[in-house]
Amino acid sequence: MSLLQAVLNAFRLPDLRRRLLFTFAILVIFRFLAHVPVPGVNLVQLRNLFASSQLLGLLDLFSGGAMRNLSVATMGVYPYITSTIIIQLLIPAIPQLKEMSQEGEAGRRRLNQIMHWLTVPLAALQGYSALVVLSQQGIVASPDLFGANALNTWGSIISMVAGTIVLVWMGELITENGIGNGVSILIFGGIVANMPQILGGTLVGGGDWGGLFLFGALGLITVAAIVVVQEAQRRIPVQYAKRIRGTRMYGGQSTHIPLKVNSAGMIPLIFAMSIMLLPSMIAQFFMTSSVDWVASIAQFFTTVLGIKSPVYWIAYFLLVVGFTFFYTYVIFQQQNLSENLQKYGGFIPGIRPGKPTSDYLNRVLGRITWLGAIFLGVIAVLPFFAQNISTTLVVSSTGLLIVVGVVLDTMKQLEAQLMMRHYEGFIK
Repeated sequence: MSLLQAVLNAFRLPDLRRRLLFTFAILVIFRFLAHVPVPGVNLVQLRNLFASSQLLGLLDLFSGGAMRNLSVATMGVYPYITSTIIIQLLIPAIPQLKEMSQEGEAGRRRLNQIMHWLTVPLAALQGYSALVVLSQQGIVASPDLFGANALNTWGSIISMVAGTIVLVWMGELITENGIGNGVSILIFGGIVANMPQILGGTLVGGGDWGGLFLFGALGLITVAAIVVVQEAQRRIPVQYAKRIRGTRMYGGQSTHIPLKVNSAGMIPLIFAMSIMLLPSMIAQFFMTSSVDWVASIAQFFTTVLGIKSPVYWIAYFLLVVGFTFFYTYVIFQQQNLSENLQKYGGFIPGIRPGKPTSDYLNRVLGRITWLGAIFLGVIAVLPFFAQNISTTLVVSSTGLLIVVGVVLDTMKQLEAQLMMRHYEGFIK
């Protein structure tokens, strides 16, 4: 009842109501774009291919059906996410980028511009790769960049690149004028768009009710675990020394540094999935090779690293754990917490400022990250075990992690807006 009251309170406020309706309108436009196909696509054969492939069905779930239609929104915002990850990883290695990251708002704008420019070639490369793979199934004409079919090929690639850029722009409009992080909201919309169709098909088709019940129970347990781990944090106490400037005294207050158990979010899952899908995707290019040993090697990689292979899931788990530590430490080092504490007169009680503080924070972060890393690894391989419970449903625990994370972030933003106006919020 209190949750319903909080929703009503949000809609009573004109500015919040405008933001919520604006976000909803952008999501509706996104769903329309997901059904606008690129030129020259055999949609019937394309959907049959997706229905017969568990891997493609999983990827289609993240695109909200855009990939099944090979629409202009097929690539979604994932090229932009890839671009963002690449730039974040390059910041510590390239001095110019590191200087930009330390220049405040102006530096962030320049970095964001670089990410936008890098998104274009990444989207074009992914679009061309998709056309090559689909052409082998007879769904589209063989892509030809400079031959007789060049006009159709370039038209398809440009359409998909334009779709990605439009979606990134729409996501930024949501961030500025709506509620929540725009790019995350669009990913959220793509994931949940297919849920009613999947569940409806299972119920109408008379699926395994026992498996459906176990599937639902597993989903609820997974959601509860995601909420607990996503919100879990280790609070490091910090004390600020008293300073006198003129006739005023500053500092002296106590606060804390919240070190999250899962500081990396869903990024390690995206990293690991990209790496695991790459060998099998490349192998598909060579499966029809006229050279026997090349075709045999391609078949080997497709089989061993296929989504149904235990080797795939073991490697996926290890990569997720490794990337969780890697990305957590990369982001943590960029924050320079120990230097900032020393600069503003802060210290951790019982720990000397400077390097001892940095070593202490790294040690604590390493211990709590083990829990977050193993949790993400379990989330990654959960579909491998869940597929034995219900074969009629596609389980995407990564999708659940994204959905729950976006919902929590959006609720926190609404909570802050309501608390500013002395309304009771969502979170107790």
